[in-house]
Amino acid sequence: MEAFLAIAIGILSGSGIWLLLRPRTFQVIVGLALLSYAVNLFIFGTGRLRSGQAPIIAADSPVVVAGVADPVPQALVLTAIVIGFATTALLLVVLLAARGVTGTDHVDGREPQ
Repeated sequence: MEAFLAIAIGILSGSGIWLLLRPRTFQVIVGLALLSYAVNLFIFGTGRLRSGQAPIIAADSPVVVAGVADPVPQALVLTAIVIGFATTALLLVVLLAARGVTGTDHVDGREPQ
């Protein structure tokens, strides 16, 4: 499971960086979204990957810290997803406004000759 997560993070971050270097603003926005997904997966993975274990510790059971997932990275990722969605929506509105003003969606505002 850890190898699959590492490969997924690598593919997402590599694709995001490649799209960030593209000349069109929509590709840049998609690249930023992919990079944020890669960072979210990385943060989520730092809270330990556990399967088949209860998420809540019972009151009568002894507490074994090694077998419990950390809830803080999960809360951080949930917050980052909401903020990333709002930022992407704002960037798309700015993209549409810039395209209306300049007539192009090129990053520097003009098409190459």
